[in-house]
Amino acid sequence: MNALSAVPLMPKLVRHAIRSISLLAVFLVFLRLARGGFRGLDTLGWTDACLVLFLLLGLGVSAWRRLRRNALGSVIELRDDLELGGGLIATAFIVVAIGGAALFPLIYLLMAFLVAFLQRNAGLTLLGVALAFDALVTLGGPGSSNGAAFATHALFLSLFAGMYHVVLSARIAAARHAESGAVQKRIKEVEERARTFRLISSGTQESFSGMNQDEKWLVASVKEIEGAVGAALEVAETALRTHTCATFLLDSDDRGLKLHDCRSASDRVQRERFNAGEGIIGGVLKRRAPVRMNSLNGLKGITYYESAPAVQAVLAVPIIEAGGLVRGVLVADRVTNDPFSDQDERLLTTLAGEVLRAIEVERVMTYIRKSRDEKDRFFRAIEELNRAGNPEQVFIAVLESARQIASLDFCAVTLVSEVEGKRMHRVARMTGVTTGGKALEGQYFPDNNGLVANVVRYGAPLPGRDIKAMERQIVFDEETQIKGLGALKIFPLTAGDRILGTLVVGSRKKVLDPDVLRMLEVMAIQAAQAVLRAQLFEQMERMATTDGLTGLLNHRTFQSKADEHLAQARRYQRKLSLILTDIDHFKSVNDTYGHPTGDAVLRGVAKILREKARDTDIVARYGGEEFAIIMPETDAKGALVIAERIREAVKAEVFQTEMGPLKVTLSLGISTGPDHGYDKQHLIDLSDQCLYHAKRNGRNQSVTVAQMQGGRKLQVAEAG
Repeated sequence: MNALSAVPLMPKLVRHAIRSISLLAVFLVFLRLARGGFRGLDTLGWTDACLVLFLLLGLGVSAWRRLRRNALGSVIELRDDLELGGGLIATAFIVVAIGGAALFPLIYLLMAFLVAFLQRNAGLTLLGVALAFDALVTLGGPGSSNGAAFATHALFLSLFAGMYHVVLSARIAAARHAESGAVQKRIKEVEERARTFRLISSGTQESFSGMNQDEKWLVASVKEIEGAVGAALEVAETALRTHTCATFLLDSDDRGLKLHDCRSASDRVQRERFNAGEGIIGGVLKRRAPVRMNSLNGLKGITYYESAPAVQAVLAVPIIEAGGLVRGVLVADRVTNDPFSDQDERLLTTLAGEVLRAIEVERVMTYIRKSRDEKDRFFRAIEELNRAGNPEQVFIAVLESARQIASLDFCAVTLVSEVEGKRMHRVARMTGVTTGGKALEGQYFPDNNGLVANVVRYGAPLPGRDIKAMERQIVFDEETQIKGLGALKIFPLTAGDRILGTLVVGSRKKVLDPDVLRMLEVMAIQAAQAVLRAQLFEQMERMATTDGLTGLLNHRTFQSKADEHLAQARRYQRKLSLILTDIDHFKSVNDTYGHPTGDAVLRGVAKILREKARDTDIVARYGGEEFAIIMPETDAKGALVIAERIREAVKAEVFQTEMGPLKVTLSLGISTGPDHGYDKQHLIDLSDQCLYHAKRNGRNQSVTVAQMQGGRKLQVAEAG
């Protein structure tokens, strides 16, 4: 078994031994130099000669391994760099040791080479190796100033390495910058040609900072058109035997022509933009018809050359779209008096049609892709709205989705509600351009003659015309002005027969695309449904967790909140107090004044509890005329202060009834954890005992567990 397992190890050992040749040779040369070897040609022996051969073998192995890794596409490791660089340094120092200090500049050149072409870590390591070799050769040689020589060598080695590294890094950075600039220039050229082909809008603000999916599509479209144009020119050049055959296209403002592609024997064809209304080409564009001309003395009006040759025959055909728009000119000329025929004109006209067909096909494909992307964004927006769980999430989803669909510069969601019997509008959320006057988000404004109010009033999108035709029209209210918009549209948020608010969208562009407006209108309907669902969910959640009469948390919610806060207090060993309170003689209030008055008293006491308790306290209706307060991070002394504040406020409150003014008082019981443990039921029982202790001893007082257990009661001086 051992013999069989040893067989696979042999190739590994051989490979390891071969790989170690270079490092072993460098180490042996280092030891030989340390012992004074290689000090001149007259002192060389068989040992030195064998070491040199062994070192050359190691360099050969290192070079072979490196070439093999490059051929296989493997990563060059740090050890590969160190093996090759160490072998070269050892060889160079053998030459310097034999030939003398005059040859030391070879080391500088070698160090610069290694730092320039190897990894940074390898270069720094090899610099240390070179300094070690230099110490052996320089300090071990004859002379009294070897220390100064070593210091000089070390300084220049470091300078050469550092300078070459800095220079090389700067060159690489400059090359990358130049490459990036060339790529950006090419992309801008493609973008300009795409505008020329009308693949994208001439007024687009998109920039090609990288090659994303849209840009790849655009580049592919431009290349497809360029291929079609090139093929047409090659056919025209061969069939018509032209001196120059070129395609000139109108730029995005239709005022100038620029060479798109040409096949010409001349290098004087105009490469820069020139006026589209001059010369023979200008006549073709104005007439929108082919032009054939010839003259033995040379033609005038040839504007597409920098310096016109003696052109004696020219044929120019307009490139016209189906709607009658001229996009450019296809030109063919000859320098001999060989007029173009009707057949030549038909051929060039057909080729112009092929060029236009290629542009139209790519334009249609671009439109299809754009429409697909818009619909994808629209469906994603609907999905986001359907996932929203509360009104705030709906508002965020609406704003983000609307801006993605329409590239909006302003977007807001408003809600309508009744406040003290009057219809009020609130800007629930907004994003985009700044507004003049008061801050917009979260503000209420009354029902007025503004666009938002009218959309809610009539349930129809507004405005129906250009925003510039109604510059003085109110959008929200007179104090709020939206600046910098060229187009505005307001959609109602309609859910069934209810209008919940509006979606306000605006853009700096003068016109919003009709397809985009339709998608925004549908999204407004979906947003209204999402808002309604979220509001109903919140209402149901509120009904499930709050008491319908007082608006406080109900008994079930109190129990879950108590468990939650007690668990947290137990985990971190924090204080927590529990107050149970009861309205004194409440049964007599119902019996004497009636249950409606009793309900009013309960609502009034609940309001005082909410106002006097802290924001972190949990206030709940425990049952009947009993209330409970959970007070995190509060000891018995602090809870007693809050309890007395509540008791005094209730005592001072006057309830107006049909039978005259009514005043009530409270009794309160207080327990605290961890003083009395963290068990919920135990704390409730203790607070209940303190509450009834207060009632048995005069009512209208707050009692803690310590006071109850000490047999004392808090005497409360009653005013008046």
